[in-house]
Amino acid sequence: MSEPTPTAPGGCAPPSLGRAALGRLAPALRPAADPRELRPRVVHFGLGAFHRAHQALYTERASARSGEPWGIVAVAPRSDAAVAAMRAQDCLYSLTERRPEGPVTRVVGSVTEALAMRRDAVRVDALLASPEVTAVTLTITEKGYHRRPGDGELDIRAPEIAADLAAPEGGGLTTVVGRISAGLAARMRATGAPLSLVSCDNMAANGAALATVVRGFVAASSWPSRQALLDWMADSVAFPATVVDRIVPATADADRRAAEAALGVRDRVPVVGEPYRSWVLEDSFAGPRPPWELDGALFVADVAPYQLTKLRLLNGAHSALAHLGAVAGCGTVADALSTDWGERLVRGLCAEVGPTLPVGGPDPAAYADDLVERFRNPSMRHLLRQIGSDSSLKIPERWFGALRALRSASAHAPVLELALAGWVHATRPGRDGCQLYGTTDPAADALGAGRRDAPDTEDTVRRLLRVVGAADLAEDAALVGAVTARLPALRAGRIEI
Repeated sequence: MSEPTPTAPGGCAPPSLGRAALGRLAPALRPAADPRELRPRVVHFGLGAFHRAHQALYTERASARSGEPWGIVAVAPRSDAAVAAMRAQDCLYSLTERRPEGPVTRVVGSVTEALAMRRDAVRVDALLASPEVTAVTLTITEKGYHRRPGDGELDIRAPEIAADLAAPEGGGLTTVVGRISAGLAARMRATGAPLSLVSCDNMAANGAALATVVRGFVAASSWPSRQALLDWMADSVAFPATVVDRIVPATADADRRAAEAALGVRDRVPVVGEPYRSWVLEDSFAGPRPPWELDGALFVADVAPYQLTKLRLLNGAHSALAHLGAVAGCGTVADALSTDWGERLVRGLCAEVGPTLPVGGPDPAAYADDLVERFRNPSMRHLLRQIGSDSSLKIPERWFGALRALRSASAHAPVLELALAGWVHATRPGRDGCQLYGTTDPAADALGAGRRDAPDTEDTVRRLLRVVGAADLAEDAALVGAVTARLPALRAGRIEI
């Protein structure tokens, strides 16, 4: 049963967060920039917690420190419920930083409008065509790009992409890739103003990945203007790469109660995050952008060293902890770090993968120190089930590049082999027929078929690797054998590092 709603003094329920309630808040709790003074200049696809705890915060503080009115229109690709919840609060929400010494809460106001991508398609297209909008950012997760395993090209056979390609230009589109492509066509026809499309998802070379699928969609379309659009995009649309970093766990009921206690008003869409955050961006924008550097964002010529360090060390360690922690009965990252193997896993992975990273990035040993400190934060509850979901899309980015580099150098990779075994083990079906530890995955059916009721054989490992686009690793007999040899211990609940 849910707990009763706390009441304000006098026995009344606290008012809901919204612009009318801002005057009730202490100045330290109010948005850094007055939301009434912001204009829609950034469109963001993805209304999830990470964007609201990361890019939206950078944008608000950049607006406050520059005096420029950089407002965000957030577009939810699927969740109309999230849009309704944001609109009910005038798009205001609170962010609580879970610091070791105690939580700190503040309202964020940089999101000035919330739209549902399908229902509000006309408004979305108008914004994408508007010269006032100069940046489009995305946090749609890896699966939102509809890339083919292996080569990263647009999967034009994916049902949603195929349906969008068959739809009339601009009409009935259901994917972010299709919607953006149609918006670019409208922008070219309207003003031709330059635009920057900024992926903030955890993928290697995320800017190039976004460019590939958008250009691929346009090229595969039957639009009469497709060649003219591709030519215009080559001159007027930029796809800068980025590296984002902040641990943002799923919001729990306890977080909602804590936000209400801190604010004195009821917030139905609060977000929480760790104190640490960073944002590295390739300095290759096509037009005006928010001055995010005023809040600490780093603009560089090449993000690759930062990107690979973050993907292979932080994200790679997260995935390893997710699958191995589930074996040990852990629920959160902090739980896994409290075991006798958690810290050794993180430090061992960083040491093993460090030689595969390009020069010019963070020192792997120092980075490991930071990770251990961040992962141990007692106030964070980053769920392993959340991290372990969609692993068919995550682990090729996080593990396979480093694994291939190590194998080609004839270097040992025992930690990655153990992590890979943890993933293989996690694909086993539980009693309910779903994945063993309650994770979800878009390739769950294919992974289940790949097991063929033979959970611990080398053939099973090969089939699963092929499902996630790693046919080359599937042919590596030594690797497959090493992974398979780890499975009996995992099935018995032992983590052997």
